[in-house]
Amino acid sequence: MRLAVFAIAAGVMAAGASGAAGVKSRVDFDKAFEFRQAHTFGWSATAGRIVVARTPDDDPEAIRRIAEPIIMNAVSAEMPRRGLNAATGSPDLTLTYYLLLTLGSSAQTLGQFLPPVTDWALPPFAPATTSIKAIRRGSLVLDLSSDGRVVWRGVAEAEIKMDLSQEKRVALMQEAVREILTRYPPKK
Repeated sequence: MRLAVFAIAAGVMAAGASGAAGVKSRVDFDKAFEFRQAHTFGWSATAGRIVVARTPDDDPEAIRRIAEPIIMNAVSAEMPRRGLNAATGSPDLTLTYYLLLTLGSSAQTLGQFLPPVTDWALPPFAPATTSIKAIRRGSLVLDLSSDGRVVWRGVAEAEIKMDLSQEKRVALMQEAVREILTRYPPKK
């Protein structure tokens, strides 16, 4: 059970250091906020939240116990490189993470890349699904807030790879955190 939960949580970042094209990351931020004025960060009261929308048997608390230390350690190691040190008092920015695990699908339909009607105005054939694939998806979201308002959000998304070793999963989650935080501070 522990390995399966870890596979779900850590498999979220299934590319990163290997350079695979499976991880997609993006950042959004408040253009009016002065990021150069922020020098410290701290974790929110609840450092993060796990949301699992796959099966009724998934245990978000078990996933949190495994994934949270990895995420928090990776973030804490990267923040000083971005000009943000851990706050001893009230932080300039408050950090919260979200780990979202879902199940999606990809389908192909016969003729999906052809025009819906031929030149002689008759459809070439009735559409039919020729391929369907269930996809385990995961997203890691890092939010930086100031005065209760999110001013920066980084997101990494990937297909979950269940066959990676435990060491590779940890390394890939760390790399995903690094990839997200390379975009902090944002360039206006």
